[in-house]
Amino acid sequence: MLKKIAIAVAVLIVAVLAFAATKPSTFRVQRTASIQAPPEKILPLISDLHAWSAWNPFEKDPAMKKTYSGAASGRGAVYEWDGNSQVGAGRMEILDVTPEKVTIKLDFTRPLEGHNTAELTLAPRGSATDVTWAMYGPNRYIGKLMSVFFNMDAMIGKEFETGLGKLKAIAEKA
Repeated sequence: MLKKIAIAVAVLIVAVLAFAATKPSTFRVQRTASIQAPPEKILPLISDLHAWSAWNPFEKDPAMKKTYSGAASGRGAVYEWDGNSQVGAGRMEILDVTPEKVTIKLDFTRPLEGHNTAELTLAPRGSATDVTWAMYGPNRYIGKLMSVFFNMDAMIGKEFETGLGKLKAIAEKA
């Protein structure tokens, strides 16, 4: 009996591992919010990494260490963080800024290493601006395995929605 249970558990584990291997090798998470402000009012809140602390939903550790380097804002601006297990550690560097988009190189070092790209896109629509926050990159095997048990789009997407909500409140108030 014990042998049959062990075999069943082994088969189940192999099945989960095999299923994880079939997951896509890239991922993309994005959310959009409509903000009642022109792009030129929103862009400085995105292209200046110092301004992120007012709306970034990932800054959940009040004792988190933050370091800024490179350009004061825009292309070449760098933000590094090291916090508790909720926020981990990593680095963001703005690669490009246009009136329509900010592109960021996003490197996580802890709890799991990851190298992704984040984009914040501004699309004017009448008196409002649609702001889309996207993150994409390679989906390594550990990410594929995690996606069998957790809906990463929902988890990260919820944080994006929270951040866009805060960005909206700041931009519309200014």
